[in-house]
Amino acid sequence: MSRAEWNHAPEGAIAVSPLWQWPLRPVKVLKWYADGWFPLSINLSILALAFLSWVYLSPTLDTAQGFGPWVLGIWARNAVITVAVAGGLHLWFHAYALQGTRMKYDPRPFPRRGRVFSFSDQLKDNMFWTLVSGVTVWSALEAAAWWGLANGLMPRTTFAQTPVWFIAFFFLIPVWESFYFYWIHRLLHTRVFYRFHALHHRNTDVGPWSGLSMHPVEHLLYFGTVVIHLILPTSPVHVIFHLMFYALLAIVTHTGFEGLWFRNAKRVHLGMFHHQIHHRYFEVNYGNLDVPWDKLFGSFHDGTDAGKAQMRERLKNRKRP
Repeated sequence: MSRAEWNHAPEGAIAVSPLWQWPLRPVKVLKWYADGWFPLSINLSILALAFLSWVYLSPTLDTAQGFGPWVLGIWARNAVITVAVAGGLHLWFHAYALQGTRMKYDPRPFPRRGRVFSFSDQLKDNMFWTLVSGVTVWSALEAAAWWGLANGLMPRTTFAQTPVWFIAFFFLIPVWESFYFYWIHRLLHTRVFYRFHALHHRNTDVGPWSGLSMHPVEHLLYFGTVVIHLILPTSPVHVIFHLMFYALLAIVTHTGFEGLWFRNAKRVHLGMFHHQIHHRYFEVNYGNLDVPWDKLFGSFHDGTDAGKAQMRERLKNRKRP
């Protein structure tokens, strides 16, 4: 891609999961998914945080049988985590620019000002919608799930009852996310719902606080992923991880940087160039790379000049009568 267009872009075309490539290469598939979790990854970090939250910062199922102050406790816990993660990443990458523009995708500075944003300020806009709407909807749905599990309205299991399923469900959540997020995202780009999604797309360049900066209607759809727990037997820690995964992954993948660079090496992979392209062009890359729905439906942009040309041709053909 052109240097005038991007400050940093990965070399070559963006690759999708080898699970969907032929001929199938089992070792390559195993490595793809193992790299997403081990040895140290965002996924594993969120899982550890979910367990700590379950043990130390959550109600018991007995307490959750009726609504009470514990609901505010969940909101406070999620708000503190959000401020710590989004705020910490913003300070590192943008406020203090501790790695300059190294590995920053967009050449433009973040944040910006303008009347398009609430308070005419991108950072204040993003923080407001993240904390007032995002954390509130996330916490309300988590509290509702706690109440449903506590009162036998949702199927429940424990590690002692189904140890294999208990562990496997954590790994299935990102797979479910690949399916759910694509279709919800496409819905948000329809004429009926884009009026809500437009708030998120104020951010043509992004920072950590942009990830959860959404309209309340979009937050309900986004965190509505938790409905899967109405069908499948899970436990409170699965619910915590599931919603925390959706929330924190949105934050870290919207840093605007490919990764955290420290002592001349990339220590943690963060941003997704695939999704950064979506924020630039809107009409491509609705999903993620684990399940390539965009390839199947012709909305994939692989980050190359050829991919950009294909996008322009597709949009031109769509506008023809």
